[in-house]
Amino acid sequence: MMKPMRTLMFALTLLFVAGSLNANNNNIRRIGQYLVTYLDTNSYETVFIEPDEVIRAMFAEKLDSMVHNLYYSNVFLADSSEFDFTIPANMQVSDSLIIARLQSLPSEVPLSFNKVVRDFIEMYTYRKRGQVEMMLGRAAFYFPIFEEIFDKYNLPHELKYLSIIESALNPVATSRVGAVGLWQFMYGTAKYLNMDVSTFIDERRDVLKATDAAARYLKQLYDIYGDWHLVIAAYNCGPGNVNKAIRRSGGKTDYWQVYYALPRETRGYVPAYIAATYVMNYHKEHQLVPRLPEIPIATDTLMINDYLNLKQVADNLDLDLSLLREMNPMYRRDVIPATEEKSYPLRIPLEQVSAFIDNSEQIFSHEREAHFPDNSLVAPKTTSSGGGSYAPADIKGKTRITYTVKSGDNPGYIARWYNVDLRDLRAWNNLNRNLIRVGQKLTIYVPEDKKDHYERINLLSFSAKQEMVGQPVPTNAIASQSASASNASDNTPSQSQEGEFEYYTVKNGDNLWSIAQKYPGISNSDIMRLNNISNVRNLKVGQKLKIRPKS
Repeated sequence: MMKPMRTLMFALTLLFVAGSLNANNNNIRRIGQYLVTYLDTNSYETVFIEPDEVIRAMFAEKLDSMVHNLYYSNVFLADSSEFDFTIPANMQVSDSLIIARLQSLPSEVPLSFNKVVRDFIEMYTYRKRGQVEMMLGRAAFYFPIFEEIFDKYNLPHELKYLSIIESALNPVATSRVGAVGLWQFMYGTAKYLNMDVSTFIDERRDVLKATDAAARYLKQLYDIYGDWHLVIAAYNCGPGNVNKAIRRSGGKTDYWQVYYALPRETRGYVPAYIAATYVMNYHKEHQLVPRLPEIPIATDTLMINDYLNLKQVADNLDLDLSLLREMNPMYRRDVIPATEEKSYPLRIPLEQVSAFIDNSEQIFSHEREAHFPDNSLVAPKTTSSGGGSYAPADIKGKTRITYTVKSGDNPGYIARWYNVDLRDLRAWNNLNRNLIRVGQKLTIYVPEDKKDHYERINLLSFSAKQEMVGQPVPTNAIASQSASASNASDNTPSQSQEGEFEYYTVKNGDNLWSIAQKYPGISNSDIMRLNNISNVRNLKVGQKLKIRPKS
């Protein structure tokens, strides 16, 4: 499967490329919108692809989500003063040195280089240093597991870096569209790969089960494409979208030649993967120091064959419950639903194994009636994340449909129209409070035998949907629908909206990233969604941006 490495080199001008790398004009030709330069003894391509701030923001948000996770902020014992988000985004490392470093890495996945790759390298090594140091520390725990499983399937070990761009090594990561875990599996893909996703179990969050599924899926994709760049793209957006990109590009099968035909987020995956490979191998050269979390590297697994709550284990072994959750993230409600017929794993620190075995009877009987009344499973009201968080209802026996958000909609209305719990709707779509935008696609699970009925709702007017559930049409919803077209062009809030949101007025030199840094918990993407911004370059000085609803 090994292929000759081709390095994609971005240049400001052809003269610079020819002069600095001794290319001659006979080696330059145009293929579609790409300018390709083949250099004497090496195969280089010069492809003029510009970094995209929206794509950059998507990947930066994944890194930020790990830091903002309550548990990670505790285990790393980090306060906000340790994160310097003002470090300039310029690098003191030349393109030629980065290229040389990439070429020196033994990799079956081609490590190309261009301006987009460099932009991601800058993000990892300068703009998000604190988050990357956390990932370096977590890699010591996860990477040996990944490598062993990839070796089992005869896959390149360097594919472990894909987990960096998928989840930032956060086993409980959840995307806006419902992808979960280290390897970010959607529910349908998880079921296709025979993973257990139910009331108490989500194997997408199990490091062993999820990595094994990721390996099997990657192997299937490579059997289809025979090209690791296309495999990485298909892992993100699905083979269907990659096939469409290939057709739109006239049958081309080079990732960089189908780049602009791919979904926008997917365009960032190969450059981000290459940048992650670079930073995980050359972090020392950028003074990045792994920050080891307070989780034990040495663990062991016990197979449990009776109902057990993680709190029973924590109480009797004097272990922190958050630590047990970190080591067993697949248990959504702290409950291991094991029986004699079906056992489940429990991971604990290696030094605690003997204590568990010696005190197993006491552990299983501890507060048993409280956890398992009449020795039966009762679903708690909270998930394993604690803090009163909500676990969505099971979707077994239901089918997935998509609703497109329209002017005047809010999650409450949509939940009523589809007869689902509002909390379920938020959980399925990873909604932050009630923030949705016109045109946004929402996933909804409805009874299979009523699929046709619920799919028709997407075609109804707002008034018809309200009439369907016996509700009046609110005056403000009518006003919102009539005003949406006039307000869409400049994103300027009407006077009636002023009291509902906290606003920021754009100043000279601002961009979405710098504005988001002023508001903890708010990301570039949040601002874009709330203000229906599709082009980040259209910000204007004096423009008012919604930041968040007033509490």
